[in-house]
Amino acid sequence: MSVELDRSTLLDTTLAHLRALVSYDTRNPPREIGTGGIFDYLREHLPGFEVKVTDHGAGAVTLYAVRGKPNYLFNVHLDTVPDSPHWTQDPHVLKVTEDRAIGLGACDIKGAAAALVAVANATAGDMALLLSTDEEANDPRCIDAFLKEGHAYEAVIVAEPTRGEAVLAHRGIHSVQIRFTGQAGHASGELRPSDSALHQAIRWGGAALDYVDRQSHERFGGLTGLRFNVGRVEGGIKANMIAPTADVRFGFRPLPSMNPDHLLETFRTLVEPQPESYTELFRGVSLPAGDTATAETRRLAARDIADELGIPVGNAVNFWTEAALFSAGGYISFVYGPGDIAQAHTADEWVALDQLQQYAQTIYEIVNRGSA
Repeated sequence: MSVELDRSTLLDTTLAHLRALVSYDTRNPPREIGTGGIFDYLREHLPGFEVKVTDHGAGAVTLYAVRGKPNYLFNVHLDTVPDSPHWTQDPHVLKVTEDRAIGLGACDIKGAAAALVAVANATAGDMALLLSTDEEANDPRCIDAFLKEGHAYEAVIVAEPTRGEAVLAHRGIHSVQIRFTGQAGHASGELRPSDSALHQAIRWGGAALDYVDRQSHERFGGLTGLRFNVGRVEGGIKANMIAPTADVRFGFRPLPSMNPDHLLETFRTLVEPQPESYTELFRGVSLPAGDTATAETRRLAARDIADELGIPVGNAVNFWTEAALFSAGGYISFVYGPGDIAQAHTADEWVALDQLQQYAQTIYEIVNRGSA
């Protein structure tokens, strides 16, 4: 059998598994994911593996499957975002055209999961998979639980849409809720800076944007500056009343070389009076994790492994992945998968067939190399 025929057969098998995986509703929210359904399918199609399925609650489920004594762990999340009303087809029915596969999660990132299952059945080599369902929830129960178990792997390869390149570095992500308080009253008089909660929030927002602009010179691995966004502002009653409260939800994405705790404290103390409450809702560390020296050491180690495995190395990216959690847990970790992040979370989401085929072939060669 020729190499080209092998590649074609592997793609056909991958698409068959992707058709099945897309048919299972794993939208997150509403986080209504249990240990049956898609996990029954995976159990059935991972013969020869030791399979453990664990329910961590709130729709967070992991499947950990091991065959032999592999050096690498492949991680993929199976949960998807909700489908938007702009889909032109049933999002849970895979449509395959001449150059793409269209379906909810096909790009982010069930396509990679399907390829891994196809490779698992086309090979006999050592292989380890960790499939999870809470990546879209900003509540990393699955990875946290896995890290506490203390497994030994040379590297963890996390599948996300990277257009078939190894991503060695990306930004962290932090989400914060702050509240300003003032004194309700009539708006006809002269206002002190502390009277209106909304005025405080507006002054804080201006100071925050100015501070972010001053970070534009910072660089790491091709990334520049600090990403920042005010996502929501609520407060006040009406135009002639002083606002007694104002709530602001904001997020920022630091470079791996930036200290997130320093940034959090800086944002908290930008203006007087300072916020009444200031709560970090979610923290996702950068990739690689650690101080600048540690991060650079881990990045170089990941680059060496990607080179050894024949995976082309791409640029650092702005989006966050759970590879950072593995890095913070002490693993060498990088991101590698089929698809383009521009298609993730969109209506009529799709993954290019040539990228899906190349990903499946690369994983096939990695697993076969390990058993040679």
